[in-house]
Amino acid sequence: MRVAVIGAGWAGLAAAIAAAQAGHAVSVFETARMLGGRARALAPGAGAEAPTRLDNGQHILIGAYAECLRLMRLVGIDPDEALLRMPLALTFPDGSGLRFPDAPPPWDALWGIASAQGWSVRERAALLARAARWRLGGFWCAPRATVADLCTGLPERLLREFIDPLCVSALNTPCADASGAVFLRVLRDSLFSGRGGSNLLLPRRDLSALWPEAAAAWLRARGHAVHPGRRVQRLEAAAKPVAHAAPAWRVDGDAFDAVVLATPSTEAARLVEDAAQALSSTAALPLQAWAARARSLRFTAIATVYAEVSAPGAGAAMLPAPMLALRNGPDAPAQFVFDRGRLGSGAGQLAFVVSAFDGERAALEDAVVRQAARQLNLPALRILQTVVEKRATFACVPALERPGAPIAAGLLACGDYVAGPYPATLEGAVLSGTAAGQALPQGQAQAPTPARAP
Repeated sequence: MRVAVIGAGWAGLAAAIAAAQAGHAVSVFETARMLGGRARALAPGAGAEAPTRLDNGQHILIGAYAECLRLMRLVGIDPDEALLRMPLALTFPDGSGLRFPDAPPPWDALWGIASAQGWSVRERAALLARAARWRLGGFWCAPRATVADLCTGLPERLLREFIDPLCVSALNTPCADASGAVFLRVLRDSLFSGRGGSNLLLPRRDLSALWPEAAAAWLRARGHAVHPGRRVQRLEAAAKPVAHAAPAWRVDGDAFDAVVLATPSTEAARLVEDAAQALSSTAALPLQAWAARARSLRFTAIATVYAEVSAPGAGAAMLPAPMLALRNGPDAPAQFVFDRGRLGSGAGQLAFVVSAFDGERAALEDAVVRQAARQLNLPALRILQTVVEKRATFACVPALERPGAPIAAGLLACGDYVAGPYPATLEGAVLSGTAAGQALPQGQAQAPTPARAP
């Protein structure tokens, strides 16, 4: 079949690869010039103050991201070279916090908690007891429970220095609002997926070069088309095929047998609503219902403040570790800081990550500079660029009803917002994309019946 994949983020490229492997002819359409969606490098010139190519946000992977790692190897990326692997660590500039050893589960978590620096014996025992309770309960909780509900009774230090940063980094949603069920699923699959599952994997190259550009090259080398800088304006259901002879969908007038929508949810809803307008009322109902659910999702922003140490003689490594947790508060917005020099991305460069961001860019930059001076003893920072991804992730709240992948015959959606067990992560995106590509019908697709002209 001729298959159109609209969107060349991680989900769309995963869908395109799966469709290509199934024997279909694939065309990928992407609005942006840079591939990767919300995990991509900025276009040339966008970060003029930076000597190296910056990303639209600082992302990390973990060892349990099996599908991401499989797809990297498939297109010729060596994860051991492209990613810095390190045991899970949530440590602060003063050395306090938690570090996992390189050991199989559950011993890595048990030893990491038992040996956490700066925590009292009572605090460590409380977290071990709560973790044991979660595991004995099968990492299950009531659908409407929040992460705060799961952690009721834990000491304040544990909430502030472990639960809060872990929750906001995984779900980009504050503990009081975040889904307890999704949080427990993330803990289960990362901490108990096998040795190394909880490891942090930090990119050593920009995000487009990490996988999307290689994925596009893999597709092109096999005769498939990838069109960056081309926004799809219209999706239409073609006339109902007669004897399986006519393609089922039209993308800007071009006929395809099937379409995978791998755009952000709002753009997917726009295309689906447009397609529904030309259908009979009965055929339009499921498309309209899907679009309404996609539009109902709430989103949260992530800001990344890139800064450079301007003091003379700044070395390649500015921090004692590639990633540190920061103490977050009203005047200290960043939860994490990354040393790009240690990652080979830029000597003297730091990336401050502010999850669940809501504020003004100038005020954020001033606050981050002051926070770096207090917590990192770095008083001379020069801001390179601040990137605010306004719709970085959906708000992962309890009992959230996310739109499903199937929309109509021959029309599917994929992306980290599509119904699934994970929050908005790269692994969730590629799992959704691979599933969509594999779910394409193996014969001629049947379109919804267009409305008859009066």
